[in-house]
Amino acid sequence: MKILMLSSTFPYPPSRGGTQVRTFNLLKYLSRRHDVILGTVRSPDVTDAQIDALRGQVTELAVFETPGTVSTGIAGKIRRFSQFLLSGTPPNVLSSYSTAMQNWADELVTAGKCDAVTCEHSVNEIYVRPEWRQKLLTVANIHSSVWGTCREMLATGTSENPLRDRLNLPLLARYEQRYCAKFSRIATTTSTDKQQLLELLSPPRLRGKADFFVPPIDVIPNGVDVAEFPYRAIDPGGHTLIFAGAMNNLPNIDAARFLSLQILPSLQQRYRDTTLILVGASPVPSVLALGKLPGIQVVGRVQRMAEYLHQAAVCVVPMRIGFGIKNKTLEAMAAGTPVVASDRGLEGLAVDGSTSEPIRALRANEVQEYVEAITSLFENHQLRQELSDSARSFVESQYTWDIIGRQYDRLFQL
Repeated sequence: MKILMLSSTFPYPPSRGGTQVRTFNLLKYLSRRHDVILGTVRSPDVTDAQIDALRGQVTELAVFETPGTVSTGIAGKIRRFSQFLLSGTPPNVLSSYSTAMQNWADELVTAGKCDAVTCEHSVNEIYVRPEWRQKLLTVANIHSSVWGTCREMLATGTSENPLRDRLNLPLLARYEQRYCAKFSRIATTTSTDKQQLLELLSPPRLRGKADFFVPPIDVIPNGVDVAEFPYRAIDPGGHTLIFAGAMNNLPNIDAARFLSLQILPSLQQRYRDTTLILVGASPVPSVLALGKLPGIQVVGRVQRMAEYLHQAAVCVVPMRIGFGIKNKTLEAMAAGTPVVASDRGLEGLAVDGSTSEPIRALRANEVQEYVEAITSLFENHQLRQELSDSARSFVESQYTWDIIGRQYDRLFQL
């Protein structure tokens, strides 16, 4: 099969964020069995060597330049919201849109040079014409609902700009309903994401309308490259915590600050030598400022995340916003670093243990719950080892990219 993949995120090297990691590993798997034609956009930091390396993974690669910069300031914000109101397409989707890539994709589909089209993240839906669904398979690998995420931030009080998000929420609902109807199939990363979309796509006023199409929704989680995240050789012990993620991403910024400002001080009252390493690309000023606090180190981008995970006694994933399976959680579990995480950080993962399944991570949502869970791991070597062993086995049995790739590949066989 000839599969056209569209990604406004340049997916190589697969180390800069969840979208990039997921896109690269899925295209790598599909390329073993199909002819994959990839259209993507290069950001200014993408090198020619990286383009050459990515070209070796696919049948055909087309790379387009980053679209022009977006205007800033109050006038720019008003202009973008007005455009959203009129066009129905969010500003972040329009800002990453390449007309050159659109023309290229249109020509391929019109010429019949592909059997299927897949958008790797919902922002790429803009390239897919509604009429394409009548002539070939169209798949949206959306990761999570933009409407659901916005609604969650408002409900939890974690929105950076509540007024803006309250205005955006009905517009995002309309947008997501419209673009989902263009696709033959949709893939999300968790059953929660799926239920949110079904809630959005099946309101009473739309049921029974002949022109409204609700595509099948499949749950396909994220995976881990277990070779890139090998199981740790030793338990380092001690009182070192780690949190990892792109540090210019709002959910990660919120989690880093929550961990640093509310959880860590309580732990340092019990264990004065408790330290926290914040690892991840592009730390914003509010994250860099955390490095001035006692016991906190802000590292930024690293070559091998596993090396830092292996040095920590506990990986904390205190996510309060953002749906979908978290790569950071799976990667820590693969590396054998015991995990303490929130409901959001553990979404989609069966980790709590039962009569037939071992416990694989500890769950916490309130500050005191984190303190007690982390304390239990600091104090109990056997518990650390139990979580380490069971989490690694869990990943190997259910979340390698080969396993996830097979699930994704089946969408193109139906």
